[in-house]
Amino acid sequence: MTKSMDAEPWRGLSSDIAAVIEPELPAITEEILATIARAVPEYARPLEGNFGRGVRTGVSEALLQFVALIRDPETGRGTGREVYVQLGRGEQRQGRTLDSLLAAYRVGARVAWRRIAAAGRRAGLKAEPLTLLAEAIFAYIDELSADSADGYAEAQAEVEDIRRRRRRELALLLIREPAPEAADLAAAARAAGWTLPARLAAAACAERDLEAVTRQLSPEMLATVHEGCGYLVVPDPEGPGRADALARAASRSRLALGPAAEPVAAAESWSLARALLRASDVGAAPSSGLLRADDHLADLLLFESEPLTARIAAQRLAPLEALTAKAAARMHETALAHVRHGGNAVAMAAELQVHPQTARYRIARLRELLGDQLDDPDARFELEIALRAGAQPTLGPDLA
Repeated sequence: MTKSMDAEPWRGLSSDIAAVIEPELPAITEEILATIARAVPEYARPLEGNFGRGVRTGVSEALLQFVALIRDPETGRGTGREVYVQLGRGEQRQGRTLDSLLAAYRVGARVAWRRIAAAGRRAGLKAEPLTLLAEAIFAYIDELSADSADGYAEAQAEVEDIRRRRRRELALLLIREPAPEAADLAAAARAAGWTLPARLAAAACAERDLEAVTRQLSPEMLATVHEGCGYLVVPDPEGPGRADALARAASRSRLALGPAAEPVAAAESWSLARALLRASDVGAAPSSGLLRADDHLADLLLFESEPLTARIAAQRLAPLEALTAKAAARMHETALAHVRHGGNAVAMAAELQVHPQTARYRIARLRELLGDQLDDPDARFELEIALRAGAQPTLGPDLA
């Protein structure tokens, strides 16, 4: 046999055999339909409506196409293939696996072979063409099965595409401003096949890390790209095991997690997660691992209010501008320790890792520079903002 005949055994059959089979087709069709109804539970119902027409068309077209291929193998199956592609698509749309359809094909092949073999023997066909005829029938059924598998896979891919699109739409709806109505969110979640939780959190990561992060998380989490970075929706962020899962996902990258919120308030969670990621990008927050917005609220306040903190720093730290960089840095850390410890020299010395007498000397120098700011509550508050924001004085001569 040639390679072509290996794949299509009917090429080795005489076209005269088509005339032997053709008169048997109506009876073969009815017996196949009856046998399928008995042998395949999914098809054990009256062949009525679209379902009945589909099954009957599938059986009768299969037999007609098979006879046509024996009569002229060069005609190929052409558009006839689409019947079986659509049958596969139909199984997927009905929420069934391919098992029942493929079982029906096998039942049909056995019935067809039994009937056709009997007709061949009555027509005096010898053993060799009968053997080839059997091979052709089962090779042909394999092709029909492959067609239906293709149709099933195509339909499944389309459903997945729709599901992904609807989940992206839901993720973006959650953080839309103004906040969406609860009923709109519920409807969008149903359309996306996603269970809307009582509480959720938004998370942000670098766009390049999104795929790696989501691979390590449950598929129930929504994930897409938004505003130039990875965006995730984490259901029940405070639930059992969730913190560990998020930490593992962020072990080789960064994941900024906004606070837990009701679904209608997801925009606030996203805003804080996105801000924390930006702060991390510029060194205003840690640069790796799982970062929780609730743990960095002060950092975010200063980062998001940079123009104001810079203005406060310009006013409150102006006396340090005349110092050299080294002296300014020393006074900067001394002032921060002062506001943290209320001017307690011993506590300051421990933080600065200097002798208490050195701390006292620095306090005295600090008072020369900053004066009453260290005693006035409002001024001290602004001074701490400026110091915590990391503002550094400009260079100048060493007056320390």
